[in-house]
Amino acid sequence: MTTVDHNIIDNIRRVSRQIRSTAHKYQRSADDIRLLAASKTFPISAIRVAYAAGQRLFGENYVDEAIEKIRPLSELDIEWHYIGPIQSNKTRKIASHFTWVQSLDQGRHARRLSEHRSGLPPLNVCIQVNISAEATKSGIAPHELEGFAESISSLPNLKLRGIMGIPVKESCFERQRQAFAKLARAYNRLKNQGYSLDTLSMGMTGDMQAAIAEGTTMVRIGTAIFGQRQ
Repeated sequence: MTTVDHNIIDNIRRVSRQIRSTAHKYQRSADDIRLLAASKTFPISAIRVAYAAGQRLFGENYVDEAIEKIRPLSELDIEWHYIGPIQSNKTRKIASHFTWVQSLDQGRHARRLSEHRSGLPPLNVCIQVNISAEATKSGIAPHELEGFAESISSLPNLKLRGIMGIPVKESCFERQRQAFAKLARAYNRLKNQGYSLDTLSMGMTGDMQAAIAEGTTMVRIGTAIFGQRQ
């Protein structure tokens, strides 16, 4: 086993410890927080090492790159999440190869994903919310959330599981918490309207602790597991 392999294993253990300790600090159960390894640009060998260390959820941003990994790893019980921007010409591939899509923010993409998912178990989806109103970032505006959730619920091959968000990058812990609190309120608003949701996907390497403090159920961690991307 190489030094890189050992680093990945040690990193997964360290991140898992951080999740447990932060959850305890904010009186939460670590069992309610799932760890997704964001593996974009990293090779199959790195995913195999992470899998051997017990990691089962992996997230990819680029469809064709992901498929080159998903196919040779098909014998493993990996839960593949698509977490990148959706292109209309990639919806068939996404629907065919992934278990989850976390970055849904357009009705036409939702309809196409549902059409292409026919004959397979429903595709788990999260609505991406642009909580910081960044012009360069994907996601719907918070005030559009209820209407979009209703339209998704009418599609036969999609299962709405929750929402995902990527707030503006912020180094201040309290300001990180403020952004995540907005996402949590949006999530709870949908739940209070009767939607059966279980996934609030927020928090990455630089702001995971603030996300846990505000109720995330899934953190998406890349750098802290695999190292800096080349």
